[in-house]
Amino acid sequence: MIVRIRALLCLAVIAGLMAFMIGCGSDNTISDLNTGDDDTADTGGPDTTTPVVTAALVADHSVVAAFDNIPSNVFSGVADGFSLYYGHTSHGSQLVSGLNQLYGENDLYDPPSIHEYSDDLGHSGDTSWVPPTRTYLNDHPACDIVVWSWCGGCSDNTEAGIDIYLAAMNHLETDYPDVVFIYMTGHLDGTGIDGNLYARNNQIRAYCAANDKILFDFADIESYDPDGTYYPDASDACEWCSDWCLDRTCCDGSCAHSHCFNCYLKGKAFWWLLAGLYGWEPA
Repeated sequence: MIVRIRALLCLAVIAGLMAFMIGCGSDNTISDLNTGDDDTADTGGPDTTTPVVTAALVADHSVVAAFDNIPSNVFSGVADGFSLYYGHTSHGSQLVSGLNQLYGENDLYDPPSIHEYSDDLGHSGDTSWVPPTRTYLNDHPACDIVVWSWCGGCSDNTEAGIDIYLAAMNHLETDYPDVVFIYMTGHLDGTGIDGNLYARNNQIRAYCAANDKILFDFADIESYDPDGTYYPDASDACEWCSDWCLDRTCCDGSCAHSHCFNCYLKGKAFWWLLAGLYGWEPA
């Protein structure tokens, strides 16, 4: 059963990255995760599951706990049916590291095919990430999902620069209606609620909420511990993670610029998002 996610999204509307020394530039060393550079046909999910997704999904800290409720057939359906293109550098690699940590715990969490492109969203007004996205999608029509992450480029961005990013993503969505494009906030930088990053992230959130976009809220996930305690002045290093994991077995693995638990939580949140795109809805 071939699953075209964007078509399902339209029906729902009608019905209702490495260590910091590498930096935030391209290093051209990131390889494909799972099955590699996938140019095979999209096989979709199990025949027993009919994917139904809502018009907007937001993966933030509040969805992490729901990871434990995702059915096994959804994991296998996502792994078999989705093909992703992910542009990121070191900070964005945290998402992939989290997926790898989970897969290391249980073979059930084998992620879908992810082609990783070694670049990020850049800084204010940068749209250099758009042409390689178009090239990949034109060459790989089976690709279902596109994700681009920030490195430090959201912290020093401007309102106008974020508008350029949002408009570029929206333009891609218009040109590739069968592909889901996942928006993302920028990682925490310790400047708190009075900092420019906070305003720029809220700008992205507001746009996604108003326009029914799919959002992976990178910053929100690292702003809260599993008890729901909010750390508004935290940085991407996840200073609270060490204390949280002091008397717990939290994670095992590397996590660029941060504690492994930060990556672990992002892996769970991303799986929740993929499950939602597949049609799973928590009870």
